Amino acid sequence: MPLENTIQTDKQGPRYSAYRYTLPGDWTVLAGKTDADNDILSIKIAGPKDWWFHVRGMPGSHVILVSKPDEIPDKDTIKQAAAIAAFHSKARHGGTVAVSTTLAINVSKPKGAKPGTVQIRKETLITVRPGIPGDPS
Repeated sequence: MPLENTIQTDKQGPRYSAYRYTLPGDWTVLAGKTDADNDILSIKIAGPKDWWFHVRGMPGSHVILVSKPDEIPDKDTIKQAAAIAAFHSKARHGGTVAVSTTLAINVSKPKGAKPGTVQIRKETLITVRPGIPGDPS
């Protein structure tokens, strides 16, 4: 599905800006636009059962695949979310790209770390080509 732009303005939550995608099966993917947005998405917005993605070893967006109650995303959905993470990174024009993924509960921010810097545990690597849903290339 095409890209949508979203800005969180809820008075009870933090303000952030992100790209929003809807994948087949009505899965929602959010990709931070800035380092500050990445922090908010990864640490404050993502629920413990959401999936977290980031291209390995290069700057890029933190990407969240929002979980659904009692449903686990299939491999294709996971790969599409990983491809979005690769697309929103400095590796966008590379061939295949390694993307780290883990559940958001395994993502933390080290004390005093600069914006956009997180630590992850229990990562899995997925190799994908950068892309966004509905992109014909």
